[in-house]
Amino acid sequence: MTDNNKTRIVVGLSGGVDSSAAASLLVEQGYDVIGITLKVWPQDCVSRAEDKCCGPQAVMDARSVADKLDIPYYLVDESKEFQRDVIDYFAAEYKAGRTPNPCVMCNEKLKFGNLIDRARKLGAEYVATGHYARLEQRDGRTVLLRGRDARKDQTYFLFSLGQEQLAHMMFPLGELQKSETREVARCVDLKTAEKQESQEICFVPDKDYKKFLTTAGLVEEHRGEIVDTRGQVLGHHDGIEFYTIGQRKGLGISSPTPMYVIELDPENNRVMVGGEELLLRDEFRIDRCNWIAFDHLAEPIEASAAIRYNHPGTEATVIPDENGQAKVKLREPQRAVTPGQACVFYQDDLVVGGGWIMRN
Repeated sequence: MTDNNKTRIVVGLSGGVDSSAAASLLVEQGYDVIGITLKVWPQDCVSRAEDKCCGPQAVMDARSVADKLDIPYYLVDESKEFQRDVIDYFAAEYKAGRTPNPCVMCNEKLKFGNLIDRARKLGAEYVATGHYARLEQRDGRTVLLRGRDARKDQTYFLFSLGQEQLAHMMFPLGELQKSETREVARCVDLKTAEKQESQEICFVPDKDYKKFLTTAGLVEEHRGEIVDTRGQVLGHHDGIEFYTIGQRKGLGISSPTPMYVIELDPENNRVMVGGEELLLRDEFRIDRCNWIAFDHLAEPIEASAAIRYNHPGTEATVIPDENGQAKVKLREPQRAVTPGQACVFYQDDLVVGGGWIMRN
């Protein structure tokens, strides 16, 4: 029988060790915990992602954890929303000459969007996940901080969340090291304790983006030119969607020096290549900015800019624009600043906010 005096929390169970340990900690702390797994996989994804967070084995593991912890468990079908908000976005970004970041969108739209709505319907005040991140209350705001385990910090993927979302979230693993998380799972004999984690995008577990995009009917091959900076044709491609900034392998061209993808031109269906030195940039623009530490960026600030996940960060000046965009000036040029990726700003452990890198 549920103790109605306890705070009710919905935990997003992915079938991995992190979310399992998060649920276990909350149960141990006396919360009224409900486990939910979002069924997000399209049917053509199942056979290729059997044990990923969009696969049936993950659901079986999550259900096993809920049984072991003696908490209610629900499997919620979000496949249509996942198709619209994540997979369609994934394809559209590649078509536009940008490299998408589907994990950020999944967090914003599903894990901390739809899941929060479902939690409210179940009478829950918070949604918890196994992300390595921390939250604090400062001056009436909920601020986001890096997880204590610097190697596992996942705040990069959470930068687009708003105050309303952050105020209803919990990250039980934020203060832990990964090794401590596994020990939590071992102590209550969870079957996920030794489960290995994957860094691939869940719906493209083999990292073959071209195969996924074409097999799913999201992109059709369309022949175009591979050119150098002078416009000289060096070869041909099957679609700009199958390339990303900084790519060297698989270009199918011959050159006396190594050549890299330096620009994607969707208007002219061209892939531009050049020497590695042309990948360096010290200035770019971002749009769709979201600020966590404050409501609006009113004046230039100094921060460390992470231009991709696991990027160590580089000192930058962020200058606001009137239209909600911002200019980023890097103190040291960085390699392969990629349109479509998130640029997230930090001041020590504080996540200031971020935005999406624009094409030139």
